[in-house]
Amino acid sequence: MRKVPTQFRPVTQDDLTVEQVHEPGVPSPLRYAGADHQAPIRYRSNHDRVAMSASFNLEGEEVSSDEEATSHGQWPPISFERAGPRQMLAFDPKETTAAVVTCGGLCPGLNDVIRALAMCLRYHYGVERVFGIRYGYAGLADPAIAPLPLSKHMVSDIHKSGGTILGTSRGFPPIDDIMAGIRRLGINMLFTIGGDGTQRGAHDIHLACRAYGMDVAVIGIPKTIDNDVAWVDQTFGFDTAVGIAADVVEQLHIEAKSVRHGIGMAKLMGRDAGHIAAAAALASGDANVVLVPEVPFELDGPHGLLNFLERRWQVSDHTMIVVAEGAGQHLFGDTDPGSDHSGNPIYQDIGLYLRDRIMQHFAAKGDPVSVKYVDPSYLVRSGRANAADSIFCIRLAHNAVHAAMAGRTDMMIGRWYGKFTHVPLPVATGRLKVMNPRGSVWRAVLENTGQPAFRNHREDETVT
Repeated sequence: MRKVPTQFRPVTQDDLTVEQVHEPGVPSPLRYAGADHQAPIRYRSNHDRVAMSASFNLEGEEVSSDEEATSHGQWPPISFERAGPRQMLAFDPKETTAAVVTCGGLCPGLNDVIRALAMCLRYHYGVERVFGIRYGYAGLADPAIAPLPLSKHMVSDIHKSGGTILGTSRGFPPIDDIMAGIRRLGINMLFTIGGDGTQRGAHDIHLACRAYGMDVAVIGIPKTIDNDVAWVDQTFGFDTAVGIAADVVEQLHIEAKSVRHGIGMAKLMGRDAGHIAAAAALASGDANVVLVPEVPFELDGPHGLLNFLERRWQVSDHTMIVVAEGAGQHLFGDTDPGSDHSGNPIYQDIGLYLRDRIMQHFAAKGDPVSVKYVDPSYLVRSGRANAADSIFCIRLAHNAVHAAMAGRTDMMIGRWYGKFTHVPLPVATGRLKVMNPRGSVWRAVLENTGQPAFRNHREDETVT
């Protein structure tokens, strides 16, 4: 089972230096916002920064949203390069070929990002050759998979549908095959839309381009429905996913209340981080139990989940459980179900396991329960982006194009304290943004559900 690291070497300012393919020397064609000559473009410079840590208390102690933010007492503070258009470009738009690739699982907003990238490249900068790579990195490596020209006609309405018009896949083909595809298409800039594995692949592509002396801007756009990308306050699609998941929780709650000793159970996305489970539980207000990977729990024993359910019947005739897919993996022992095509370990199905254990437990006591179990993962992933995510996708895409045209590379677009940033891929990958069990979000979950800690070494806690 993959262990989620919790301690890292503190990030320094040198770690946040963004690489450049070559010195910019082409004046940007951007002058005004749209056609409004009263709204001149505000160009960003390398001196425009977003501080890594923005909180403090009056006693002078730094209060950070991330344990790695260790810029206390330093001036200038550790900071990210701020995203936005630059006055000088590293690429001549008329001689540029751009490509977009979507990798990994589906997520609301993929088509929004693809559309915004294509529109910004063509109509803001005048890049005429924009390709969509089919079926993830496999489409770069396989010459039999023809790219999709992203014309205005092709992308004009794609944001009205979920999924990705480009298709997707997991895994990373041999780097030499990918590089052959980049040469074959004459790609100058590559936009990689995906999560941690996708961006690790993007970093490998950057290293190969540098080794071969190829000036290719590699720009990542972080996508994961789990919202676990490091140094990004939120990934696109998360807001939509929480809304859909909260509706599922609400409907299962109604089902659970309709029968004696009814239990509603929703297994939501979240392999290593419980952000969706926690947010959906808070949004619905209906959850009595939330189980996430960051907080271990036990089933048996005086303070385990099963005992809690028994005591729950004394105060209420129903229970609503929300469980993240990566929760409770320790309950399966040392079994190894293998890895997927991206090299990630395949996790055991905690939802089915809990459903069966709960039903067996109460059946053995002669007091059977009615469990209403739903795993809505694919329905949540394939949904169309809501309004907030659609706006977010457009802004991510525009800032990605600005970065690529300016020659930035080996980086992804982030958002930190509401500001769009350039995050070097080596800093962003290989670590996960997990939920802090002592943080304010998990505290809100505990306050909202009233659930105890399902650990037998804890003292007894009141059921509410």
